[in-house]
Formats: sequence, C-alpha cells, structure tokens
Amino acid sequence: MRSVVVTSLGVLTLAGLLAPPAEAAPAVHTPPPKEVKRPVAEGYGGAVATVDLDASKAALTVLRQGGNAMDAAVAGAAALGVTEPYSAGLAGGGFLVYYDARHRKVTTIDGRETAPRAMTSTALEGIPFAEAVSSGLSVGVPGSVAQWDLALRKYGTMSLRQALRPAIEIADKGFVVDQTFYDQTQQNADRFADFTPTAALYLPGGQPPPVGSVFRNPDLARTYRELGIRGPAWLYGGDLGREIVNTVKKPPVRAGATRNVRSGLMEVSDLRAYRALERPPTKVTYKGLDVYGMAPPSSGGSTVGEALNILEALPKIGLHEYLEASRLAFADRNAYVGDPAYTRVPLGDLLSDGFAKERACLIGPRAMPHPAAPGSPDGSYSACASAAPAASAPEEKKEGPETTHLVVTDRWGDVAAYNITIEQTGGSGIVVPGRGILLNNELTDFTFGPAPGDPNLPAPGKRPRSSMAPTIVLKDGRPLLAVGSPGGATIITTVLQILVNRLDFGMSLPDAVAAPRASQRNTAATQAEPAFTQRYGAELTALGHTLTDVPGPPAGEIGAATGLEFLRDGKVQAVAEPARRGGGSALVVGTHR
Repeated sequence: MRSVVVTSLGVLTLAGLLAPPAEAAPAVHTPPPKEVKRPVAEGYGGAVATVDLDASKAALTVLRQGGNAMDAAVAGAAALGVTEPYSAGLAGGGFLVYYDARHRKVTTIDGRETAPRAMTSTALEGIPFAEAVSSGLSVGVPGSVAQWDLALRKYGTMSLRQALRPAIEIADKGFVVDQTFYDQTQQNADRFADFTPTAALYLPGGQPPPVGSVFRNPDLARTYRELGIRGPAWLYGGDLGREIVNTVKKPPVRAGATRNVRSGLMEVSDLRAYRALERPPTKVTYKGLDVYGMAPPSSGGSTVGEALNILEALPKIGLHEYLEASRLAFADRNAYVGDPAYTRVPLGDLLSDGFAKERACLIGPRAMPHPAAPGSPDGSYSACASAAPAASAPEEKKEGPETTHLVVTDRWGDVAAYNITIEQTGGSGIVVPGRGILLNNELTDFTFGPAPGDPNLPAPGKRPRSSMAPTIVLKDGRPLLAVGSPGGATIITTVLQILVNRLDFGMSLPDAVAAPRASQRNTAATQAEPAFTQRYGAELTALGHTLTDVPGPPAGEIGAATGLEFLRDGKVQAVAEPARRGGGSALVVGTHR
C-alpha cells in the first residue's frame, strides 16, 4: 500500500486527456514539489479519506465539480487502482456501504469476485497455498467494474467515463514512488520477475522503481479510457474480457522460470454471467446507535455486529471483554458464514440479542480456553448456556493482508464506505499484457479443504467469504460515523476496536484510529502491535491472554483505517492513519461554510 508523504501532481482535471503510446514503458521523471499528506481534516461541503493523497484528491475533485459521494467513491477507487495497484484495481472486487441522504436509507453493493463455473469444491485441495497465490487458478471473475456501473447508475450523477477521468490523468502523468510502494514491489520482485508483462511494468531495468521517481502506467490509462468509451460490456463478454481470460488460461510466464504456474478455469461465459448485487445491510443497535455493515458473503457486518451485541450484554467493557467478544464472534463466523446463495447463513440469529446474551455469559474474568466453540444460533436461547472448548481448532486460514478502504461524503450528506481489493499484495502477480492491470487472486479466500460442511468451500459461481467490513453508524437516522480498513481477517477486529475506542472508551475518532491495536480471531494467541503489548500486555497476560507480535510485512502493524465523523453544524471530520503504512490522506471541500 502506497501511503507515505508523496508529491502533488497538481489539480486533477476532467478534460484534455490524451493517451501516450500503448507500448510506452514506465519512466523516471523529475518529481514536482512536495505536498504533505495530513491524516485529519475538518470542514464543510464534503470530505474524503484514503491511504493516498492522489486518490483523495481525485475524489475531492469530483466533489468540487458537483459530483456526489457515489461519484467520488468510484473516482477514488479507480485512482487507487493506479496508485495502489497491489491492493486495488478494475480486475478486483469489493464491498460498498452507502447512505442515501435523500431517502435516509442505507444500502450495500456487493462487487465480490466469483468462482468460474468450472470450479468445484475440491478444485483447491492438495495445492500448496503459496503455489495457488501466483496462478491463473486463483483468479476470480472481476467484480469492480460491474460494481462501479451499478453504483453510478443507481446512486451517482456521473457516467463511468466521467468518473474514470481523474484516474486516467494520474496514470498518464504518473505518481511519485514512496517507500511503501518500493517495499511492496521489492517483496514481490521474485514472482513479478516470472511474468513478462509484470516485470516490464513494475521492475523496469530489473529493479523496483526507486523512491522519489515518477511511475507512469500508460497501458492502464489507455484501458481506463477505452472502458469509459466502450462501457462494462467490453469487460463482461467483450474484447477486454477475452484478453483477461486468455491471460488466466495461459499466464505469460517468462522463458526459464521454474515457478509452477497453474492455468485458470475462467471462461468468457463466466464474465458474461457476472452481476454486482445490491443487498440489504446488516444492522445492530449499539448504545442507541444504528450500526450498518456488509452482509454475507462478507463476514464483516455479521462479525462486527455480533461482537457489539455481546459487548452490550456485558456489565462492563474493557480490552479483555473486547478480545473475548471477538473470539466468540469469530468462532461463529468460521462455522456459519459463507455465500448465502450456496449455504444457509443464520444471519438473523447471529445478530439477535438472545444469541448475544447466551454467548456473553461465557465471558468471565479470565480468557477462555482455546479454541472457543461456535454457538447454536437456532432461535432457542437460555439465560446462560455453557459450552466446552472445541476438541481442536483448524489452522487459521491465510487471508491476504492487503485491500484498501476509502470513505467519502458530499454536501448533501450522502456517505460511502468502500473496501476494494485484489486480495494478496500484488494479487496473482499477473499483469494482462498491454493493459497495465494486475489480476486478482481472490479465490484463495476459499477454504482449500478437505473440510466437509465448511460454508466457504469453493463451488461454481460462488463468492468466497470476505472479512471486509465497511461500516456506517447512524444516530437518530443521520450519519455519525463511517469507518473501514484493509488487513485481511484483522479488518473485522480493526473496525470493532475503533468503534469500541470511540463509543465506549471516549476517544476522539483520530485517537481511536491511531490507538495501538490487538486482534483476537479465535486463535491461541492474540496478535498485537508492539505499542499495545507494551501498554496492556502485563494486565492482559495476568487475565490469561497470550499476546504475540504481528507478522509482516508490514511488521508490527494491524490495518490502515479511514473514517469520517459528523460533527455539529454540518462540519465533518475526515480521518486517516497518522503513521501505519506511512499514513493516509484526509481532505475536505472547504474549511468554512
């Protein structure tokens, strides 16, 4: 994720965009004067927070030109596909939670990738995870473009062509390489080098682009430009779709590479069949506030919501209770949540007060034995049920640490919280020749098996379970907070901890985002940032918790959140990380009414 102090590329415009030759290679240019990213901004007329200054400016440009929050969210996401290409892109997917101020309604749009029709429940069995990551077999049917199209048609005011223009300009002119972009390229250099178009784009001269250089992606600019002209059908069954399918089925591996790269199962018919879906959000009431999230196949809304319900059922709330509520909610997530088109997800019961109270009475003064067993969300709840620990716990499924998140609001009060991903840092590592886009490896989010009865086994057309948790909180029917984060399964605990910090511990939103984090996901040890362990480790260890360092890269960090808080008299506070992954960028339309 590209998120340290970067250089301004100037004000983005929506006109006068000319494409360089498609075959132009990334070039090193003299960077323009520096502009500092700021993690907090307060003002009026609209606001945005992303991990990246250029993407935040792209969304802000759309707001200043009269676009609404949905227009700006799509523009920001497309820009992140340029500047954060290892986390987002048009060949990925995502989940979007949206508050429509005119109708005072929260809705969600599911742009999750799907498995090809040829994928079966055993398709991933026996394949080493590391081998699946860099392969055509891991590539899911992309959902982002269909999601952008549906979002703009139903809730936006701009065409897709207009919304893509800021991203096109960034791809044409380039962005300044920072340390995070360099580090992520270096971490992926071995596998990038094994795919000829990837190496040509991201390893010019055989090395990552140096920090401070300007990185351009003219092929991506051309692809975005043609997408704007031709529309989504160009991808979903048209020529771009055929290029993607050809790349998935015959990955462009360099001569002499020893990596075992499996071909994929995707067909053009899979692209033609893809649909983004508008779904009802999850909803729980916490401390008198309405908390809305993403329903399955994301587990974000259900797991955050269940944990909040458990906490509200407890006589007191502290860090011990936060960790234990998360432990229990993850036990239920793993047992019951998958794509609702393929498995029965007892969502209503998982989010019911009765189930939460039954689970809450398992939380005592000491950490529970590991692992916590899932509960029985069957509609029949006693005042206090007992549950023994499960006999064994499967190894925690690997889940990519990347993804990115943006929040945006406009002058009318519409709000978007949007998680975008291509899964692993760098996705599959495969760039579509001549297109400048990295393919996702989203199908590694399925359970590899054998695992009879697991709700997240692959199936034809199925959407893998996600942990993305874009969240909007309403007070008296109007927005109070919006928050989300990248981080694989730690997304859920990051969002939950920020909400607890803000609503229970009385922190400001900037402090709630900046506070040190810990993530308990029904594992033997709780992953914790060093500052968390230093501050709270002795106290929690005395209660039976085991804390362990967060693995890298990036070592010692959990999440990279963005958020909004709606203050008095129409003022909005936009918040991004002050330090994690280099810090984020918060901007407002104006500082005065």
